Amino acid sequence: MEDTLKTEHKKSCANCGAELKFKAGSNQLKCEYCGYEEFIEQAKSSFEELELQHYLKVVGENAYTETIDLLHCKNCGANQHVEENYKSLDCIYCSEPLIREDIEKEGWILPGALVPFQLDTKKARIIFKQWVGSIWFAPNKLKRAALDPEGLHGLYIPYWTFDSNLEASYQGQRGDYYYENQRIRTKNGTQNRRVRKTRWSSVNGSVNGFVDDILINASQKKRRDIPKKITFWNLKELVPFNSKYLSGFVTEKYTISLKEGHHQSFKEAKQVAYSWIRRDIGGDTQRIAHADIKLSNETFKHILLPVYISSYSYNGQEYRFYINGQTGVLSGTRPYSFWKIFFLTLFIIAIIVVIAIFAQ
Repeated sequence: MEDTLKTEHKKSCANCGAELKFKAGSNQLKCEYCGYEEFIEQAKSSFEELELQHYLKVVGENAYTETIDLLHCKNCGANQHVEENYKSLDCIYCSEPLIREDIEKEGWILPGALVPFQLDTKKARIIFKQWVGSIWFAPNKLKRAALDPEGLHGLYIPYWTFDSNLEASYQGQRGDYYYENQRIRTKNGTQNRRVRKTRWSSVNGSVNGFVDDILINASQKKRRDIPKKITFWNLKELVPFNSKYLSGFVTEKYTISLKEGHHQSFKEAKQVAYSWIRRDIGGDTQRIAHADIKLSNETFKHILLPVYISSYSYNGQEYRFYINGQTGVLSGTRPYSFWKIFFLTLFIIAIIVVIAIFAQ
């Protein structure tokens, strides 16, 4: 099951009493009715790195620090938390109407940090509209969907990040290239050919260093994978978690446990270790026969990263489009209009026939 929520702490305008929402690209909340703005007070201390083994062994992977109310989508299984004063809401993934009677309570480990949205919905819609306008054979319905102000949703995606000290001892071989001239037979006789060969030598050694911010998507589902193209955020812009940044946006709850996230992070750390080992071996090419990899002083964070999502159904198939809420990079699958392609093909055939007639 995939879980999403909105902050349950309502922020009211001191001027008119309406709901305040986070103003993307700033450190402010803004009232959309009277224009009143309120600064978000920044934490004096930086966000905390949590000790991994303590959570895995003592606290347990199902530990939580806060309880939230979730609305269940009966169509796709997503759970979403909404503001208390909502009148109606559709599922961010499948657009199915949500029913208030389906509220469920669930716990989560409170995020330690987040990257706030830098693009507001107006800018995100412009990016989406420009992209739709640039693709060929897009259905007219898709172009109309790009103009729909309700069709694009801001979503904070949950991630685990892992830090650790890494040590690895290894055994392997270093390969150095050298070249020999060989004579080969051809139809016209023989000729010289320069052949590359490799001189191998046994090596062993060790490498060590600090692995910083291995990023693991904590809500990954095959049906809703975030395209890799947009998954590059500047984590130097992480700020300590404050629920005010969530106001006006949907926040997804992790479905990959801390334990599973740690398991995936070790695979990433292994790739880092192998990269260090190859660099340490040197030469032109390397073989790694064995590597003993150890991690120590492991810490983690639960963080939230910003994405805009738009979904669109065409001929019974669902398409999703994603925009990085920090960088503006867009990725998605697109439908093709059969009739646009059909009539263009007929037009090209007609031109060919006309040219052929005049040529005769």
